[in-house]
Amino acid sequence: MEDKVLKVLTGCPLFAGMSPVQIEMTLDNANYKIVDLPSHDVYALAGMPCKYADIIIKGTLITRMASLSGKQVEVSRLKEGTVIAPAFIFAEKRALPVSVETDGKVQLLRMKPEELKLLIDTDEQIRMNFIRILSNIDVFLTHKMKVLSLFTVREKVAYLLMEVAGEQGSNNIRLTRSRQEIADSFGIQKFSLLRVLSDFEKEGALKINGKEITILDRQKLLAQ
Repeated sequence: MEDKVLKVLTGCPLFAGMSPVQIEMTLDNANYKIVDLPSHDVYALAGMPCKYADIIIKGTLITRMASLSGKQVEVSRLKEGTVIAPAFIFAEKRALPVSVETDGKVQLLRMKPEELKLLIDTDEQIRMNFIRILSNIDVFLTHKMKVLSLFTVREKVAYLLMEVAGEQGSNNIRLTRSRQEIADSFGIQKFSLLRVLSDFEKEGALKINGKEITILDRQKLLAQ
């Protein structure tokens, strides 16, 4: 197994607590292949069945959900080391509720569900890791629903900025997505996002320079 693939797998939740040697030995007993997907390719459309147990080795996948009117909401961005749609791999109904596309070139480690089942059945560490992955999905979706359905636009934007600040460990943050992509992730209009950012800047909560944003006053940011 290539070192770069093994390095990513050591950060995959499915193999948490396992050394690189243990991961390599485990996968030596499994049938898998490396799959390359081009940029802006459709991995799956909503309603299509989940056919594989895929792990992202390189790149990012974007998941989106569409309403009957055609409006799209970005649900999540799947990064390296992520198991794709783990809750649907063994589901009775495997139809995916979201569309998934590549954001740039993507490389996957692909197994058939029966291969993953064999790993789960024979390795207690992988079995517990898989259970934990499913539990964390439930926590994530519950929180995502709360943000989308109960938060005002102002609260959504403040939540995003505080989350990014936490991830980057600084009040001086850099957004990695466009304004339109951020608006789509919250299911709001771009002009609503821009208006809230402008209001925050006028109130002295933020200083904005393109994708570079400085949080000046967290209390003002969180004030209603």
